[in-house]
Amino acid sequence: MKQKRILIAALLVTSLFGTVYQANAAVAPLDLVKPVSDYKIYVSVETQQLVDGTRAFVAAIKSGDLAKAKALYAPTRVHYESIEPIAELFSDLDNAVDSRADDHEKKEADPSFTGFHRIEYGLYTKNSTADLGPLADKLMKDVLDLQTRIQGLVFPPSKVVGGAAALMEEVAATKISGEEDRYSHTDLWDFQGNVDGAKKIVTLFEPMIQKQDPAFAKKVDANFATVDAILAKYKTADGFQTYDKLSDADRKALVRPVQTLAEDLSRLRGILGLK
Repeated sequence: MKQKRILIAALLVTSLFGTVYQANAAVAPLDLVKPVSDYKIYVSVETQQLVDGTRAFVAAIKSGDLAKAKALYAPTRVHYESIEPIAELFSDLDNAVDSRADDHEKKEADPSFTGFHRIEYGLYTKNSTADLGPLADKLMKDVLDLQTRIQGLVFPPSKVVGGAAALMEEVAATKISGEEDRYSHTDLWDFQGNVDGAKKIVTLFEPMIQKQDPAFAKKVDANFATVDAILAKYKTADGFQTYDKLSDADRKALVRPVQTLAEDLSRLRGILGLK
C-alpha cells in the first residue's frame, strides 16, 4: 500500500546518503508554538482550496464536461500534494483519495481503487467522464472528511518538521519516475506542490534553523532555489508541460538536486533537536 511505498522511499534515500544526523540541543518548546500554529493555518488554507477545487472538479465530471474536468485535475490535486505529510496521518482517507492502481489487487479494475488517480484513469485513458459520477461523489465526501479531521488535529512539531523531508524523499525515490500521474502525465504539478509544501515548513522554522546551523540554512535555501529554477523551465501559461514530454536527460537533471534536497531535509529534525 501507499504507506509501505513511502517507507521504502525513505529507506532508499537514507541508503543513498548514509547517516541521517547528529542531534543538536533541542529548541525551547515555547519557540515551536508559533511556527506550528502558522503551519496549521497554511494547511487549513490549502485544504480549503482543495475542497473548493474538488467541488468544481466533481461538478465538471458530473456535467460530462471532459475538457474542463481535465483542466481542473492537476490544479485541484496540487493542494493535496502540498499538505501530504498531514493528509497521510489519516491512512484510510489517504488510500481512498490518493492511492494508485498498483496498491490494489485488480489494478484499475479493482472496486477499492478510488480517488484522484482512479478518476484520472477514466479521464485520460478512457477519455470519458462516463461512470465517474459515483467516484467523484466519493472523492468529494472523502475530501470534506479530511478537512474535518484536520480541523481537530493537534500538529506534533516532530511530524511537521519531518514532513519537509517526507515530501522530498517521496519525489526523489518514486515520483521522479513518472509513476504518480501515469495517465495524465501532470507529475510536474505534483513536484511543485511537494516543493512548496516542504519550503513552507522550512520558512516557518527558518529563525530556529538559522540559530542552530546558519550554514545548513543557507545550503537548503540554495537547493530549493535550484529545484525551483529547474521546474520553472517547464512552466506553461496554464501550468506545466506534461512529464512525458521531458527527455531522459531532462529527468536526470532533476534527480540529483531533488535527492540533495531530500538529504538536507532529512537532517532538519536533528538540527532542531526533535525526535
